Amino acid sequence: MKIAFIGGGNMAEAILSAILSKGVARAGEINVCDVLESKRDSLEQKYQVMVTDSNIDAVKGKDIIVLAVKPQIFSEVASQLKGQLKPSQLVISILAGKSINTISSGLAHNCIVRSMPNTPAQIGEGMTVWTATPQVLPQQKNWAASILGVMGIEICVDDEKYLDMATAISGSGPAYVFLWVEAMTEAAVKLGFTPEVAQKLVTQTLMGSTHLLQKSGKTPAELRRMVTSPGGTTAEAITTFEKGGFNALVTQAVTAAYEKAKKLGG
Repeated sequence: MKIAFIGGGNMAEAILSAILSKGVARAGEINVCDVLESKRDSLEQKYQVMVTDSNIDAVKGKDIIVLAVKPQIFSEVASQLKGQLKPSQLVISILAGKSINTISSGLAHNCIVRSMPNTPAQIGEGMTVWTATPQVLPQQKNWAASILGVMGIEICVDDEKYLDMATAISGSGPAYVFLWVEAMTEAAVKLGFTPEVAQKLVTQTLMGSTHLLQKSGKTPAELRRMVTSPGGTTAEAITTFEKGGFNALVTQAVTAAYEKAKKLGG
């Protein structure tokens, strides 16, 4: 498949690298457009792909156009590409907060996949939720799944409303996790550990617990009960969390992110 990347930033490079390493496309089939000459030179030398500073040149003859620019410059990109795309060309957007209607109106184009990846996608451990317009053909959906799947796990949903929900969960979720790691590390330091040892303890605990959840076949509640002996140290901590309204606070935070996502998406 022939692919154009509009934007060559971190996420675009992560997708590009994975596409090539997994054989989804060949370097000679890919063109990357970026305004920075240094970025173009770097991508060309590192991956042997074609590069350009012209969005119009980048999309010519391509099957798929990956929109990977910053959301705030989409209108500028759209003004350049509006009317330049053939109806059969598939546009895959990874732009946060830009609805299908916004993308379609801006480009005067209807064959669109809108996706919501997250930052772990940069190391192939991402979670991407996506949806497609009715104009996207079955083969093109397979292409989209292949491209988005190189970043980790991909899930296709049948309604765009789920992307705002995914934004609040998996899109913003890594920040929630990092916040938890910060708080746990700070608590460990206050107990007397050095910052280096504290972060190692917290990070490995998080990783090990996540892998156990994935591989054990048990629910989070079951695993929590296995660790929580009645009257023990864990029970004391859990009780403190519950008194502080932990579950309610998480729900409030996620709901706030969801409402903001809907507002940004129009």
